[in-house]
Amino acid sequence: MLPAQHRMTRSTEFGHTVKNGVRAGQPDVVLHLYRGAVSSDANDAPGPRVGLVVGKSVGNAVVRHRVSRRLRHVMAGLLTELEPDDRLVIRALPGSRDSSSADLERQLRVGLRRRIRT
Repeated sequence: MLPAQHRMTRSTEFGHTVKNGVRAGQPDVVLHLYRGAVSSDANDAPGPRVGLVVGKSVGNAVVRHRVSRRLRHVMAGLLTELEPDDRLVIRALPGSRDSSSADLERQLRVGLRRRIRT
C-alpha cells in the first residue's frame, strides 16, 4: 500500500501538477508528472507524492475504490523510480475498471519512463 506520506492530499498540489506537469497518456491511465516541489510547507514529508483521480466515468463507488486500491498498490512499488521532489497525478480512464493490476503497472511504467526521459 502507498504510504500516507507519499499521498497527495491538497487540491492546490493536484491543480499545480496537472497544469504545469508533463502529460503521458496510456490506454487506461493518464499521468501528469511535475519535477520539483509544489509547496514549501514545512509539514510536507520528504519524498515523491502521488495523487489519484478516479472519476465517476470509471464506474460506481465499488469499482472506483477497487481501481484506486490497485493504483495505490502498484505505485508503492514504483516510488523508487521517482525523485524526492516529484509530484505525480494519475487519472484513471474508464478502461481501467477492466484492467488487471499487471496491466496498470505496465502502463504506469511505460508512462513514467517516457516522462522521466524528457
